[in-house]
Amino acid sequence: MIFEIVLPVALTGVIISAAAALKFRDMMASVVLLCAMSLFMAASFYILQAPDVAIAEASIGAGISTAVYVIAVSKTGRREDEKGD
Repeated sequence: MIFEIVLPVALTGVIISAAAALKFRDMMASVVLLCAMSLFMAASFYILQAPDVAIAEASIGAGISTAVYVIAVSKTGRREDEKGD
């Protein structure tokens, strides 16, 4: 019962956060949304009874990757150039 409710919510969160990360021009906001996407993916893996994959996704996807992205954004520009359209 709970499986049928929580998994679609988690997968919808993955799709919404990924789409929003593509839409924002602020790179730091995109990094935060990618972190949220990774956490939703970790929750999805845990719900699908793969706790080892969920732990790896949470630690690498939400932890290390986010830290690397934040460092990269802080060393470069925070906003995307408007001329790229």
